[in-house]
Amino acid sequence: MRGPGEVRCRSLHQSGKADIVPGRGFDLREYSCESSRVSSIRLFILGSLAQRGEMHGHQLRLLAEEERVQMWTDISVGSLYGALKRLHAEGLIADVRTEQEGNFPARQVYAVTDSGRAALDTLRRDGLSNYVLRPDPFDLALTRLDPERLELLPEVIATRIALLKDLLRTTREANVRARPHLSLAETFALEHREKRLMAEIDWHDSFVDALPDIVADERARTHFPMPQHTEEQPT
Repeated sequence: MRGPGEVRCRSLHQSGKADIVPGRGFDLREYSCESSRVSSIRLFILGSLAQRGEMHGHQLRLLAEEERVQMWTDISVGSLYGALKRLHAEGLIADVRTEQEGNFPARQVYAVTDSGRAALDTLRRDGLSNYVLRPDPFDLALTRLDPERLELLPEVIATRIALLKDLLRTTREANVRARPHLSLAETFALEHREKRLMAEIDWHDSFVDALPDIVADERARTHFPMPQHTEEQPT
């Protein structure tokens, strides 16, 4: 289930630089992809309100930060307030009262509606039953290498692997710190990301073994002729 709006994924590592730009050799600045975050953020808000009861936006933000959702989901914590407004406009949540503490601004407290619970049921079902495997821009870049810079490929791949290993290390450290406070389901959710990173590193290690053959193959390649125009076949 996709909601309105798209967001660009975070880089492989916030301070990392590990990408290959087709036709321009190697650019170490951006590693990104397009993904929908709205269904995830809707699931987080509706699920949190259904599970924990009425909350205002700041409480939801604190919960997201406490659970470090930015590390294991595609949710941007800063997008919570905008998502709350959309859910309210759709009638999936309702404002039940206004709270104000001291000199802090007044805060609107929300509760999930019956329509929101129905939407939450759909989001839960889709989240549990659907598998998302998004294309990695690395694969396309690998098929569009700069023949004049092939000698740099091993270095770039080594940097990429180092970043993946660093991400795995920080993920494991965060999981260890969080584990005493997690339910069994939450423990498995965090472990899922860890296992996927391990699989990525395993694949990259096998890729490194094949690098000499890949470079030799690229240097020996001849460009195929341009595709010729043909009449489109009816579908």
